[in-house]
Amino acid sequence: MREASVGNAGRAVALALGAALVAAGCTVQGTGADGEGHSPVRIDVTGAPPKHTPAGDRLSGGPPSGEPRTDEPRSPEPRTDEPRSDEPRSDEPRSGPDPLPARVLWTRGDSGREVRELQARLRQVEWLVDGPTGTYDDLTERAVSGFQGKRGLPRTGRTDTVTWQRLLDMTREPGKWDLYLMGGQPAAAPDPRCTTGRVLCVSKSSRTLRWMVDGRTVSTMAVRFGSQRTPTREGVFEVYWKSREHWSTLYDTSMPYALFFSGGQAVHYSYDFAARGYAGASHGCVNVRDEAAIKDLFAQVRNGDKVIVYR
Repeated sequence: MREASVGNAGRAVALALGAALVAAGCTVQGTGADGEGHSPVRIDVTGAPPKHTPAGDRLSGGPPSGEPRTDEPRSPEPRTDEPRSDEPRSDEPRSGPDPLPARVLWTRGDSGREVRELQARLRQVEWLVDGPTGTYDDLTERAVSGFQGKRGLPRTGRTDTVTWQRLLDMTREPGKWDLYLMGGQPAAAPDPRCTTGRVLCVSKSSRTLRWMVDGRTVSTMAVRFGSQRTPTREGVFEVYWKSREHWSTLYDTSMPYALFFSGGQAVHYSYDFAARGYAGASHGCVNVRDEAAIKDLFAQVRNGDKVIVYR
């Protein structure tokens, strides 16, 4: 009976110890195939995540010493709100949209004083020979296109802000007679002596001739006068001779549609005025550059009609 009770008591103690070890997590000694003991193996039955084990306590079949552990924490991933090294920083310049095309100021078909100034400046840089006329014609368009191409600008033939600024930088402010080098200027108010009868009313200040009948202006045209050495006389005269195909023996030059009013001075058409404008001067005559206008005037004027030349 005693042995049985002792045996039962021993077994009870063993079971209690085993239960305690199982509850606490015990260390058991393993045995290999050769009968030799392995390093102690810790069995965790609590369900908690495994703790870091020193390199000497790795499980059999684990990665060798010196290699990275799969259970070690990884380096943190880069924040998504931080710029990547291959992305431009916010303080770095970014390429914006293409600049807007230059604004066009004048183009073919336009007219006015601004166009006249454009033409005067194109003449200064020798891109335009004719004019200024005040009308943006095909000659002006070609001149602008040539000017643009020479300076690496788009050859549009239209004057935009970039073309205009480049031209301004290369030229001077045109004077009045640069703007009206080839005529086209407004006529001055007629002299009071021109308001009655049939009168060729010639203004030196505006360089114009009005053909007037009883105070009404029939036509106007640009005219040119003599130089300081051979000035055009001022005063009241009358037409005393008309010569359709006149030739000056004194100056050996043609004087078509001549209307003589004072000695050898006459109103007539001038090829030189038509070609050079106010860059030249007459020998005292009143030159007209518009051949169609002087032809009509020659047909209307009669001998005895008044000629008034004034400042």
